[in-house]
Amino acid sequence: MQTRIQAPETAPATRIEAGGVRLEGVTKAFPGRRRGADEVIALQGVSLQAAPGETVAVVGPSGCGKTTLLEIACGLIAPDGGTVDAAPAALMAQRDLLLPWAGALDNAGLALRAAGASREEAREEARPLLRDFGLEGFERARPHELSGGMRQRVAFLRTLLSGRPVLCLDEPFGALDAITRHEMQAWLAGALAREPRTVLLVTHDVEEALVLADRVLVLSPRPGHVVATLEVGAPRPRRRTDPELVALRERALQELRA
Repeated sequence: MQTRIQAPETAPATRIEAGGVRLEGVTKAFPGRRRGADEVIALQGVSLQAAPGETVAVVGPSGCGKTTLLEIACGLIAPDGGTVDAAPAALMAQRDLLLPWAGALDNAGLALRAAGASREEAREEARPLLRDFGLEGFERARPHELSGGMRQRVAFLRTLLSGRPVLCLDEPFGALDAITRHEMQAWLAGALAREPRTVLLVTHDVEEALVLADRVLVLSPRPGHVVATLEVGAPRPRRRTDPELVALRERALQELRA
């Protein structure tokens, strides 16, 4: 079932194929932090589309509304203008938000428990994927016993097990060191190849966006609007030194500097 949000006084969006996402002319403002302060316009006229199974990345400076964009796509907040036509989506926040008292297996199965599965049912469904995600043997390990990369794998698996066709990933590797981050990018590319989903990825890392996405949208400083759309045609797996990626990186950085 598609989730559809339409702000007042806007034209209806064209229906899209099940499993995709389309935002048209999305605008969002928030009240000023102090009484009497002007409202803060986070997004202004943002449009994007992700076909089923496609990965679309969004890059831009801090404060340009990237996280707000994901929250709108997930239906967590409504836009003030524009339309959203999207399949049900799950949000993976910047922090892994694992329960400190639960093991990796039970943390991975939280979405299943929230949907009504028993603990044993959730464990039975999650256990094979822990093996696929390189977490076999750590089923009972609590978050403080896991490395940063392993914690992110558990968090991603929890998001995947929500069963939502759209995954919204908000800086999923932003807290990791450079080496672990590169390893996790390769791991995520493989995981999405095995378990295809439509993905909206927000990141500050232009190279990460180009390595993982089919298309990259560059946002301006606040109020965020799309200043460039980069199509990434390089075959997977990708290397940062691929000539096409190097050229696209320079173009993205030029847009960000401008």
